[in-house]
Amino acid sequence: MPEALLLEGMRRWSCATRRGLAGLPEARLPFIAENVAAAAPALDAVMRLGGHRFAMGETVHPALVGDEPALLLAFALAQRGPRREALAAFLRLLPPAGAYAAMGPAIGLSLSFRRAGLLLANPLRG
Repeated sequence: MPEALLLEGMRRWSCATRRGLAGLPEARLPFIAENVAAAAPALDAVMRLGGHRFAMGETVHPALVGDEPALLLAFALAQRGPRREALAAFLRLLPPAGAYAAMGPAIGLSLSFRRAGLLLANPLRG
């Protein structure tokens, strides 16, 4: 499931940075397994914009917590919905400059996932 892969990457990035380590190598691991390693730098760029502002769970947490649902929504909208909707989702999480800056990497991640056949659920369809 693409959402689970993206969530694992986000959580691994967050856990690594909380331990004072670089987030990119950790986030890249699950992406390598699914042949979307090229998406890891884009995820890193978005996560850096939020930094410790994003409330993320541990990698083994069984449910979505904190900002995880909103981030998944923003990435899904970047891939499957109108760009203005994706921007609105990022504006819930970041100040305007950060939200605009997040759009490029989010679209890049979305394209990498799409090329690998990984389509996030369309949040605008029930």
